[in-house]
Amino acid sequence: MRYSIAIPQFDSDGFDADGLRSYLARAEELGFEGGWVLEQIIGDAPLLAPLELLAYAAACTTRLRLGVGVLVTSLHDPLQLASAVTAVDRLSHGRLDVGVAPGGGRRRFAAFGVDKDTYISYFTEGLQLMKAAWSDQPRVTFHGRFRDVDDLPIQPKPVQRPHPPIWFGGVAPKALARAVRHGDAFLGAGSSSTSDFATAVQGVRRELAVQDKDPTRFTIGKRVYLMIDDDADRAHERVRAGLRRIYGKMAGIDAVPVAGTPADVVRGLREVMYAGAQMLLFNPVGETLTQDREQMERLAAEVIPRLS
Repeated sequence: MRYSIAIPQFDSDGFDADGLRSYLARAEELGFEGGWVLEQIIGDAPLLAPLELLAYAAACTTRLRLGVGVLVTSLHDPLQLASAVTAVDRLSHGRLDVGVAPGGGRRRFAAFGVDKDTYISYFTEGLQLMKAAWSDQPRVTFHGRFRDVDDLPIQPKPVQRPHPPIWFGGVAPKALARAVRHGDAFLGAGSSSTSDFATAVQGVRRELAVQDKDPTRFTIGKRVYLMIDDDADRAHERVRAGLRRIYGKMAGIDAVPVAGTPADVVRGLREVMYAGAQMLLFNPVGETLTQDREQMERLAAEVIPRLS
């Protein structure tokens, strides 16, 4: 099993640079493999932009892999996003993981000049163009439905070849097929339940067989929102409050976290592992960076040793 930790993104009262540097240093000391952020361009939660925050994290770390799960790339210009990804990969000396998704029908596509009727095609073509920009070719030619690129010089290239690992989200059968076809790994959303994740894993495994892909080279992970507290009822209250800070009144969100005493959290995480997770992305939802740091310490001391 591989264990990663969420990087605090909330900036309600000013950016706590010292606190975040200390958090990241401690994550490395505790042996976490990666530190991950998420993207929420539109929303009430004051979340710092993911790639920019990962660029900062790259300067504060030496070993921790840095991931974003997931970028809704249909809302981005492909060449500009490819350039930003390359920058973070180079600044981190090849430690970046990139999660992507087209987004769902509830997205406010009009705010980004994207046609809701064609966003899947826009997403797929955009990913192909980004891969072309990351390729070894110094000049890129690409003629698509939405982009016409003719002999453009694109430098520099990412450190990781042919590009940083691409993680996909999604739950629908077509989305899972797309993940296996175009991606390197699958990340179950934090907003999905363990049972929904188990169903998605079965779909991913079927697609790996259908598309004749090596399952040992395709990682399956899950973001897990959580809260540890010696008082189980208080843990559930705290985790619900944390999820509301991120998602507002999103229906069904209260059913997805793992919360309770250390023993409760161990049981919940084992269920995610049995559902097929090879990488667990722990996402504490404390009210402050200090609370998230305390949760990280408790995970390392009281939970992870009991998962193996």
